[in-house]
Parts: sequence; C-alpha cells; structure tokens
Amino acid sequence: MRDHWIPIFGFAMACLAMETRQTPAADKADPPNILFILTDDQGWPTLGCYGSHQVGTPNLDRLAVEGVRLTDAYVMPQCTPTRAALLTGQHTARYGMWHVIGWYGSPWAPVSEPMFREQLEPEACQLPHRLRSAGYATGMAGKWHLTTNQHGHYSHLRATSGDAFGFDSVAPPGPGSQNQGDKWVDHLTDCAIDFIRDNRERPWFYYLSHHTLHGELSAPDALVQKYLDAGAPKIGLHNATYLACIEHLDHSIGRLLNTLDELALSDNTLVVFLSDNGGVDSRFHVPESSLQVLAGEQPLVLRDEGFDNAPLRDGKGSVYEGGLRVPCLVRWPAKIPAGRAITAPVHVVDWLPTLASAAGSPVDEPTDGHDLLPLLTQPSGLHPLGPPRSLYWFMPLYDLRWASTPCAAIRKDAFKLIWFFGDRFDRSYRYQVGETVELYKLDSDISESQNLAQREPDRAASLKAELKDWIERMGAVIPKPNPHHDASRAFEETRDPSVVTSR
Repeated sequence: MRDHWIPIFGFAMACLAMETRQTPAADKADPPNILFILTDDQGWPTLGCYGSHQVGTPNLDRLAVEGVRLTDAYVMPQCTPTRAALLTGQHTARYGMWHVIGWYGSPWAPVSEPMFREQLEPEACQLPHRLRSAGYATGMAGKWHLTTNQHGHYSHLRATSGDAFGFDSVAPPGPGSQNQGDKWVDHLTDCAIDFIRDNRERPWFYYLSHHTLHGELSAPDALVQKYLDAGAPKIGLHNATYLACIEHLDHSIGRLLNTLDELALSDNTLVVFLSDNGGVDSRFHVPESSLQVLAGEQPLVLRDEGFDNAPLRDGKGSVYEGGLRVPCLVRWPAKIPAGRAITAPVHVVDWLPTLASAAGSPVDEPTDGHDLLPLLTQPSGLHPLGPPRSLYWFMPLYDLRWASTPCAAIRKDAFKLIWFFGDRFDRSYRYQVGETVELYKLDSDISESQNLAQREPDRAASLKAELKDWIERMGAVIPKPNPHHDASRAFEETRDPSVVTSR
C-alpha cells in the first residue's frame, strides 16, 4: 500500500459530529431545486467518506451523512463521453460521443477506430431542456468540452449559445486560464451562488462543472504550502498541489451548502455530487517507438502520477474500476432518507430520467437510463425494481496515455466482463495481441486481480453475447482488424482527421 501523508479522522468523525435528519415526505406540488456538481478527474478514494486518509473533506462528507453515498456509481472513463451521456441521457454507443474532443486518433493501430461524433447538437442536450420545460430556471458554469465550434470549446459554453442548449443563464469564464490560480473554483462557485440567490423564489436547476482536479493542477499557494509542510511531495503521487486542490474544492462545497441553509432551501434542494471519470493514478507517455511496444519488448513509460485509486485498479481512461467507478453523493432531505450507503450499481445515463422524475416531468419515451428515485428514497438502499440490470460501456479507441485499447464492458450483478477487440495492455503495461475477454467478480475482487474467464467459460460467453447484442442494438460498429495497420507507426497519434476521412 502506498504511503498516506495527512492522517485525518475523516468520515467517522463527520458521522459523530452531524445529526441525521428526519425525512418527511416531499410535497409533490413543490418540485425540488436541483444542484448538480460535476468535478473533473476525481477518483473514488479521494473523499473521507470513501476511505481517504490523505486530506479532509468535511463538507463532502456532510453530504454523505445528510444524504446517501453510492458505492458503485459509474461513468465513462474520460471527460467528453461522460458529459455527453449525462446531458443526453444516451449511451455513447448510441449517440456516438465516445471519444474526447477535439479530434485525435491512432489510424495505423492494429484495430480500426470507428469515427465518432465531434459536436453535441443543441437539441440533444435534453437534461436542461426538459427541466426548463417543467418550469425550472436553468443555468450552468464551468467546463463544457462538448463542442469545438461557435457554441464554445473546452473551458466553457458561450453565453450566446446557452438558450439553444436549454440554459437560461451561462456563467462567463473565470480570469486568465482555467489551469491557473485555483482553476476557477471560487469564480464558478460564486456564479452558482448568485444564480441560486436570484432564482430562490422558483424551482431552479444548476449544472456546476468544475475544472479541478484536471491537470494542470493548480490551487491556492497557502494550501499547497500547508501540505508541503506536512510532508507531501512537490510532484508525484499524492503531491501537495493535488491534495490542496481537493481541500479547496471541499471548501467550495461548504460555501454552497451554507448558502442553501441561509436561504432556507436545503430541505427541498436535490444535490448530486459526481466526478466525470476516475482519478489520474498513472499517466503514460505516448510511445515514440511503436515497434518496441508492439513487440512487447518495452512497457509503456510512466509520465506522471496523481492519486492512488487503490483498491480500484488503474484510473482515468481505463476500462477497469479505477477509470469508471467514481464518488457519488446525493442529498435531498425532504425526500431521501439520510446516512445510507447504496450498493446497487448506477450509470451516468440514469441521471436524466432521475432528475426529470424528481422535477415532476418523468420521461415517457424509452431511455437508456433508469429512474433512480425508488432506489434513493426507500430506506434499505437495495434496488427495488427486481433482478439486477446490466450496465454497459463502449470504448472503441486507443489512448495510450491511459493504456487504453478498443474494448467494451458489461457489469451484471457482481460480475464484470471486458471484451478487448484485438489487443490490450497487461498489468505491467506490456502490449498483448489478440482478441480476449476478462471476467471479474467485483464483490470479492474489487481490484480486478483474478481473471475468471477460463474458470467460468459459460458465464463469460453469455456476458460477451449480451454485450455484443447491446452494441449492435445501439447501432454502433464493433471494431475489426485495421486494413491500414502499419507496425512502424502503430501507436503514432495524429490530430489530423483527414488521414482517416481521405481513405
């Protein structure tokens, strides 16, 4: 186990210090305000309520005490795909935004990469549109990363395009770069608080999309120095800036919760806290020599480290749990019984039907997600809707900075199957050729260390068949061997899409 730098009492002390609220039934005629907080690259074990001993997170732990903590909340392994799935309510296999934008790819790799959607269409941004149609004031602040056109780019949606995407109000970008200072945490929090104050007399929805903890890491100097003085390293795993970013983010959550208390809005405000993908555990250099990597002679070379995702395997960009499973906290005192851990697996596509249902505007047409309100509001935390459902992921791309190769995955009950379409990197980050499946039993092997595919071939075959059927039903293309494969350039990355479109 890697060293811990800042011992804290964490979640246990928060539980002792805070009183669990009673949860009277909500008035159906009084829909909740909705505050959806999405952080960037924040790993599952970064919060005290998920077992962190690195840095205190008392305000986020408060959400867990006064609401619920989802232990098995899943997203996509990178930024754009998760954001697209959240706002459209559609799996990326259906909508096509399974890749980070702007465009980059590996057109000479052994397996072909299907083309992907590069722009979110305004009418597809269903979450704010639906809530606005239900009478909500809608707003957002922060990272956008869903268009590279006149509507906006990585750092923010342009205010002039807010209405087209369903937002009445869009906060301006902060001062300077989102990679400097405190990564706009205070600015974006101020914008959210102003919106809440301005709209406190009517139902409101606010999408607060932070840039932190995405690299380049940056935090207030005094906080960074605090962790340096405590012995945290300047760079590398659990570095002082990373820990300072977490503490500063937690402070901002406290400011938001205090504002809700001050305005007497806490009881009937549904707060959701979620990360867009797993934390940066290890990031690798894109190989300079494709031949050595392709032959298995040289593993991927480590570029930098951020925060250990243990006990989860790997991190951002990965199909393993460290890339997909993230912290998720939900509080709605008027409706959701407090202080529980919910173990039922949930997927990012579930939030559109869930929030629409909470707003009194349930989605009538078939959707890719499930309404989680029955799960969140019943006391036991067990899924009340019958047998466990399957969760799916489609990631048909190479991204060697995260040791990622084209694959798909399914989780059903405790079992998770990963289908690599033609190649993969093993635990030592050495290249392995050939289509393969891996099978893990997560309730007894959360670290995905024991591949059961050979031991349980029937289960593996059944899950693979179900996954294949799902991909085809989504209308997606299963990657095949690449007819343009060039061993000497196999892992060369290009940002020129004409290399592919001209073929």
